[in-house]
Amino acid sequence: MSNLFTRLGLRVALTTMAVAATSQIALASTAPTPNKGDTAWLLVATLLVLMMSVPGLALFYGGLVRSKNMLSVLSQVFMIVALAAIIWVVYGYSLAFTSGGGLNSFIGGFSKAFLIGVTPESTAATFSNGVVVPELAYMAFQATFACITPALIIGAFAERIKFSALMLFTALWLTLIYFPIAHMVWYWAGPDAIAEAAKAVAAATDEAAKAAAKAKLDEVKADAGLIFQWGALDFAGGTVVHINAGIAGLVGCIMIGKRIGYPREMMAPHSLTMTMIGASLLWVGWFGFNAGSNLEATGTAALAFVNTFVATAAGILAWLFVEWGAKGKPSLLGMVSGAIAGLVAVTPAAGFVGPMGAIVLGVMAGAICFYFVSYVKQKIGYDDTLDVFGIHCVGGIIGAIGTGIFVSQALGGAGVPDYESKPGELAIAAYDFGTQVFAQLKGVILTLVWSGVGSAILFKVVDLIVGLRVAPDQEREGLDLAEHGERAYNH
Repeated sequence: MSNLFTRLGLRVALTTMAVAATSQIALASTAPTPNKGDTAWLLVATLLVLMMSVPGLALFYGGLVRSKNMLSVLSQVFMIVALAAIIWVVYGYSLAFTSGGGLNSFIGGFSKAFLIGVTPESTAATFSNGVVVPELAYMAFQATFACITPALIIGAFAERIKFSALMLFTALWLTLIYFPIAHMVWYWAGPDAIAEAAKAVAAATDEAAKAAAKAKLDEVKADAGLIFQWGALDFAGGTVVHINAGIAGLVGCIMIGKRIGYPREMMAPHSLTMTMIGASLLWVGWFGFNAGSNLEATGTAALAFVNTFVATAAGILAWLFVEWGAKGKPSLLGMVSGAIAGLVAVTPAAGFVGPMGAIVLGVMAGAICFYFVSYVKQKIGYDDTLDVFGIHCVGGIIGAIGTGIFVSQALGGAGVPDYESKPGELAIAAYDFGTQVFAQLKGVILTLVWSGVGSAILFKVVDLIVGLRVAPDQEREGLDLAEHGERAYNH
């Protein structure tokens, strides 16, 4: 008899396990799975963005400094990419892209520190309902943005900062400035969470149930960064990357001070050939930067791709002709500067505006950034070595505000996505010029204040700990030998 009960118990247990396994299989079969094409595109885009830092930005900046500082710039960019990558996987990804509890509007938490739970099987949401990508691919793609942003800053005070001070500043700046801004602009619950909550509201049959469902919907919508909640649009990093880095660079160059001999001595770029190569690599890599930010290999990625092409061309031509008229000759340095200005301006707009809107943004950025670089800098007197503020911050502001204008479908834009009114479908919200531009302005102002004030504090802290600037004799000798004991060139 006991054997009979044992066999019956075993059979019941096996049946229960089989039912549970079947349920899990059914659940897994209904969960969205990554598309191989989307995954492949995202991985390629990640490589392209990494190429923007090394070798693109390194060569672009390196060619613009004097030969005695070439190797120092290469070393600084290389170090920043490596340091940012490690910080990102240890805690940066978690702070930027998880819910942060009571501080969720400003910063995430540590639930994914050391990439806990980020596995080959875990997925991340895209901008389409029911479409996901491997979380590891998404994490790596966003890592490249964290790598290049602090590297952009160094152009503002190149040729005079200590290597040790830059390492310390980079670690602090990523933690206290970049990760919060990235969270505020880009973190949200995702389209599926909003769709499910909106469906529950529509399905509610009585007032109490509807009120509870609406409260849940509000909770899901609040699970987002502050700037995202405001409705500000930033497709690929106009605020997160360019305004953020540009204002930090301005603060840094003012606090560190001018280079010895500036502006009396000639401090021309030592190799515009290297700068041209770097700018070309940046332009190519920027297709990953902008089109990759769509996360999916769709028509919107193609739109961002085309916009990246034409806005850059427009920026080149605008700077070329404005400089030609103002100074009598079109320079290669002006053309590559116009290319970067056009790229910066279209970054927040890439997937939101039409090609004609992108061209307008490129033209505006090329002309206005030329004015800031050629006249405003000299008028005020700050020594922004490689014009980080004049191109990245100013161009980023043009792009951020311009996105709020040219996103309008009446101007050829894609419109502002609406994930709530038609749950599970791609819908476009009614466009209101004042509301959208005001949201963009708020995002710009918060980024300027957060990064500007925060960076000033961090520069002061670093100065007190290790000192920001090399000694005068080391600056005259050049940072290649003084800081690294090497030369870029041995003739």
